[in-house]
Amino acid sequence: MKKVNFLLAGLLVSASFLQSAGAAPLRSGFGGVAGYGELTQPANDDGSSNQLNLPFALNFFGHNYDKFFVNNNGNVSFNAALSTFTPSPFPIANQPIIAPFWADVDTRGTGAVYTAAPDANTVVVTWNNVGYYNTHSDKLNDFQMTLFNRADTGAGNFDVEFRYNKLEWTTGDASSGVAGLGGKPAQAGYDAGDQNHFFTLPGSLTGDILDLVNTSNVSETTPGVWTMAIRNGALSDGSSAAAPLMPTIVTDAGYQFNFNINLNQRIFIDPVVAVGYEYRVNSGPNITSALLPVVAGDTDGYEIRSLDDILLGIVLPGDIFDFGPAGVNGFRLTDIEAAAGLDPNNPTAFVTGLTFAGPGTVDMTQLPLTQDVPEPASLALMLLGATALGLTRRKRQAGRP
Repeated sequence: MKKVNFLLAGLLVSASFLQSAGAAPLRSGFGGVAGYGELTQPANDDGSSNQLNLPFALNFFGHNYDKFFVNNNGNVSFNAALSTFTPSPFPIANQPIIAPFWADVDTRGTGAVYTAAPDANTVVVTWNNVGYYNTHSDKLNDFQMTLFNRADTGAGNFDVEFRYNKLEWTTGDASSGVAGLGGKPAQAGYDAGDQNHFFTLPGSLTGDILDLVNTSNVSETTPGVWTMAIRNGALSDGSSAAAPLMPTIVTDAGYQFNFNINLNQRIFIDPVVAVGYEYRVNSGPNITSALLPVVAGDTDGYEIRSLDDILLGIVLPGDIFDFGPAGVNGFRLTDIEAAAGLDPNNPTAFVTGLTFAGPGTVDMTQLPLTQDVPEPASLALMLLGATALGLTRRKRQAGRP
């Protein structure tokens, strides 16, 4: 049977962009009157910038782009400018776009759209306090898209980050909206334009899209931040350490993932910072075994506990803990020594191999168990990884995965 490995990853986030409460701040300090760079176009409805040069080339699902258009209506496009104000459900043929908030933006009342390239590896587009059609400014949206060059992981590779600082409206008047709500609401995500590769954020095309300002697929401490990684012309699929699969969403229940597994397939999960983890299957087959890694500085074994914290046994590094043929719907792994050095500045992966009681779709949550230790200069969330069967230890450079 062919084995498929998955890499599940949270994003390394600079401490300067983390905050404990409130929506994520937009990146700024790029010059211009508002600190977000240069105006892409004058105040308008349904307009676009001229064709702009990217400072680096993108491999967007097999198509290479070094130029793009910034569209007033909450998106950027690559083949041509896009004036469409009512979002169409993805996928859309022949119109590759990246859309942090595709809706009927109208900057004639207030707000503006800015573009900046603060360095050769970063492009930032900001829709700053923009209103909605027809010239309404009673409700405002403040959001941003950043593209990061990740040629360090392969030619054309890049990351996409959406930041939502304020979302108050979903729909323009011409999209059947009333007072900025109802009708056909905004859509967020991306579409390669090939009828195959596309991704929509939760709540798209419904009123729940306003919740993007309060949720994240990075961390609860960064509400409003959503990240995606495009590797080798494809969505980061978890196939290698250079192509991490981001959590579906992060909540107070932990990092939540959804993936398919085959019978007898072992999925390796690699968190970076923790002194323990709780693994919980929300739906799908039970976990039947866990293969635990050897970690330098931690040789006395790990405690395996039930979800209600009953000690099931102690397993030595490198050994497999067997839960029996019926398996369990979750377990707690504790007693990872903080002295093992699992910190974001010099991360050594802690790889756990899981087997399951049968085939099917697994929806599982991994909740890191932490303790107060001296904080490093930058904070890492969870990096989860898939490796070849039997690989139990790996080092990764600090920085974006």
